[in-house]
Amino acid sequence: MDYRFLGASGFKVPVLGFGAGTFGGKGPLFSAWGNTDAAQARRLLDICLEAGVNLFDTADVYSDGASESILGEALKGRRDQAIISTKLTLRAGEGPNEVGASRHHLVTGVERALKRLNTDYIDLLQLHHFDAMTPVESVMRTLDDLVRDGKVRYLGASNFSGWQLMKSQAVADRYGYTRFVANQTYYSLIGRDYEWELMPLGLDQGVGAVVWSPLGWGRLTGKIRRGQPLPEGSRLHETAGFAPPVDEERLYRVIDVLDDIAVETGKTVPQIALNWLLQRPTVSSILFGARNEEQLRQNLGAIGWTLTHEQITRLDTASAVTPPYPYYPCWNGQFTERNPPAIQIA
Repeated sequence: MDYRFLGASGFKVPVLGFGAGTFGGKGPLFSAWGNTDAAQARRLLDICLEAGVNLFDTADVYSDGASESILGEALKGRRDQAIISTKLTLRAGEGPNEVGASRHHLVTGVERALKRLNTDYIDLLQLHHFDAMTPVESVMRTLDDLVRDGKVRYLGASNFSGWQLMKSQAVADRYGYTRFVANQTYYSLIGRDYEWELMPLGLDQGVGAVVWSPLGWGRLTGKIRRGQPLPEGSRLHETAGFAPPVDEERLYRVIDVLDDIAVETGKTVPQIALNWLLQRPTVSSILFGARNEEQLRQNLGAIGWTLTHEQITRLDTASAVTPPYPYYPCWNGQFTERNPPAIQIA
């Protein structure tokens, strides 16, 4: 297993992390992802830890907290071997204060998560979304207090826009609070919006990407083909309404190239899609899910080898889209020495 720094934290995480969204199976979204129980989870974690995958990601809303509880149960007796990542701010109850990033919700949410996870600290706490109703100064102060109290070690954001993340960093700098070092973000061959603003920000601010849904909500599993219906049992039957929209022609263009490279390398389509992400700037770790041992071991095959420069270029070209203004090269593509593009991407 390879390990990379989590942004500018000085703390290393494995390039592959395990997403525990399949644990519990409660609700319309998470039941479609999986319903792994504690015994099954422990077996999957055995395989992960043996392979060096010791980052486990969950959230308070995953199966109404069951994901955290099952993860905590599966890690009994080996908490010191694991890096636990969880998330707060989405609605986690019926009360008016059971949502958002208020001091009340963050402090209460962390206490509940610690109990469910059966631990006294969280390695990486991430805000699941930006809360426009709570002052950023209050949010960052509360997070800093949680770090100083020893309940949280590192902080991250998720699903923030560039200005939201940068404002949070600026407030932390102004008052000497703990900064965000991670950005749990959607990024895949068919979802490259991260590159427009958040990637340059990550490079500038020392924020590492922890990638979720690297296979584009199951579209890059190798089971979807041009002119064919969704295969029986595909998660997209139940989760398509939650997934970001994708231009079908672009999707099939990417799949065609993935298929060609699969023949050249002897690797699977998902392994190639994951390996492409590992070559991208700012990526610290990629989260993958697995409902069984076979899926888990297949995902582990994404490391230990590297796509060639020519193969990466083909994937870049097939998946490229024109970014919106002001991110696409303007002024006839001319940049002066004092005003270069933030990052060169396909």
